[in-house]
Amino acid sequence: MSKDNRTGRRDILKAGALLGAAAPLALSPLGARAAEDAPATVIPTPSVTTLPVVGSDARFPVRRIYCVGRNYLEHIREMGNDERLPPFFFAKHRDMIVQNGETVIYPTLTHDYQHEIELVVAMKSGGENIPVEEALSHVYGYAVGLDMTRRDLQIASRSIERPWEIGKSFEQSAPCAAITPVEQSGHLSNGHIYLSVNGEMRQDADLDLLIWNVPEIISQLSKEVGIGAGDLIYTGTPAGVAAVVAGDVMIGGIEGLTELTITVGPRPDRA
Repeated sequence: MSKDNRTGRRDILKAGALLGAAAPLALSPLGARAAEDAPATVIPTPSVTTLPVVGSDARFPVRRIYCVGRNYLEHIREMGNDERLPPFFFAKHRDMIVQNGETVIYPTLTHDYQHEIELVVAMKSGGENIPVEEALSHVYGYAVGLDMTRRDLQIASRSIERPWEIGKSFEQSAPCAAITPVEQSGHLSNGHIYLSVNGEMRQDADLDLLIWNVPEIISQLSKEVGIGAGDLIYTGTPAGVAAVVAGDVMIGGIEGLTELTITVGPRPDRA
């Protein structure tokens, strides 16, 4: 890629900052241009996945979902991983989002379906190689999310050095509550994060235990990919991850944000 092309792409991604100021829920410039130039399609165009916004009738359109691996020390230890390694990123598809209050179907192929409660960062703009000190200016708001995991498949993939996708990126694997704009929540660096199952507390920690904080996560991710308006970043889970079964009700929360309630439905017959 030429220097001019790289510069142009950075300018396009950073232009989302202007959209964030004027119309915080606008799609990224790249997405908007693609929509304008979209040709007729031979099958129905997939719908845009959106999330509710606290205090607004407008919704937040989701572009991409990134997740941070290994970002709480106690979780790293409980999973038996090397705590000296830095966090890394993996992705989920936006149509894997589950709205607050809905039921998820117990997924196929697994017998160890686990919850991971997380702080979700919603981006209003972005770019590449974002400095840590500028990162928070690109944040639209925050939400409570679940990184649902087929743990047995994740561990099996890891043991033979294959990608985690089969254990992390599957139908209904990314429940998310309503997004609270920064103007209402402020930027979150501490606060109670928790998850209960059927009224029993499973995960109970504080955001100040994050190894990498939100600005550092954004900056590091932007070195690997171009971040844009509409992106969600799941920032990692604290200790206490465990399996759920059909009939379980998960209630997760973070101090100052809307709680997330998800029920686990039965395993389909084809499993």
